[in-house]
Formats: sequence, C-alpha cells, structure tokens
Amino acid sequence: MPRPALLQGLLVAAAVLAMAAASPANSEAAASDFIRKSCRDTQYPSVCVQSLASYGGSPPPRSPRELARAALSVSADRARAASAYVGRLCGGGGAAARKGARKGTAGAVRDCLENLADSVGHLRDAAQEMGGAGMGGRAGSAAFKWHLSNVRTWCSAALTDENTCLDGLAGRGVDAKTRAAIRGRVVEVAQVTSNALALVNKVGPAGY
Repeated sequence: MPRPALLQGLLVAAAVLAMAAASPANSEAAASDFIRKSCRDTQYPSVCVQSLASYGGSPPPRSPRELARAALSVSADRARAASAYVGRLCGGGGAAARKGARKGTAGAVRDCLENLADSVGHLRDAAQEMGGAGMGGRAGSAAFKWHLSNVRTWCSAALTDENTCLDGLAGRGVDAKTRAAIRGRVVEVAQVTSNALALVNKVGPAGY
C-alpha cells in the first residue's frame, strides 16, 4: 500500500499533468471567444470570425492590437490571392497582366488589377506598421497616435482601391461571366478589409 506522502505526491503530479493538458484547450477557447466578441462590432461579423479563425499566427491574438494586425495580414493575403485570380482570368499574372494581359481584355479589368495591387501594398504597409516598434510605445502618446493614424490611412486606402475596382466592373466592356467571377472575389476582399478597419479603430488607450 503506498505511503501517504507517496500517494500525495502522485496525486499532485496527476493534477499538474491534467492542468498542463487542459491549458492549451482553455487558451484556445479563450482566444476564440475573444475573436467572436471583437467581431461583433464589425460590419460582417461571420466573415470576421471565419477569416480570423483560419489565421495561422502563433500565439493567437489576445489584444485589440494583435487582432487588428492579424486582420490586416488576412486582408493582405486575400487581396493578393484575388489579384492572382484576376490575373489568370486575363491570361496572365503579376505585372505582365497588369500592363496589358490578353489582347482585347477590357480596360476595367486591367484597372481592377492595378487597384488590387495597390490594395495589397497598402494592407502590407498597415500590417507592418501595426506590428512595428512605433506601436509599442505608450498608448495615447503622440507617437502612438501618429503610427495608428498611418495604419488607418493605409487600410482606408486599400478599401477605396477595392471599391474602385468594383465600381469599374459595373461599366461596359466586361462580359457578365467574367464580371461575376471577379466581383465575387473582390467583394470578399472588401468585406475582410472593412472588418480589419473596424478592428483597427478599436485599438487605442482603452483597448491596446
């Protein structure tokens, strides 16, 4: 029969192991709950939750600033994927597609490629700024506000680029099938960018 001291030691060890096993699950649940609550204040809550649930960052975001940076990174990735998709529809990808693509391609589609390329650049800049050393200062300080203003400006510019693409597709020169295919991708990007901007706007002294 085990001695009392030995038995107590075994019970303590078992408790420690159980806590260690439960900790990752509890941590993941807390992070998911934080994302769901934060996404309630966005224009597209379900899109927000879905897009951030697939974010591969580690550890998961646990503050408004970390969540905003994750949202900006997701938006940049979606914009880059949409740009590549539109490039393939036009008969090529990257810079070559943006400069000319296939002969006969509507100008609105080429303009859309330019808009998406600009959007990707703005979102990358915003994500880098949000995660940069300048945002590590005291929340509410002049420097902090300046860097946060840069993030908002770039994110707003990206959303404008995406909406400009959508507006251009409504014109003539784009067949219905191509327009629908492109619109579906760009609308998705515009939604995640809108959500990212909403999350950026929650970053500040009260929610750093």
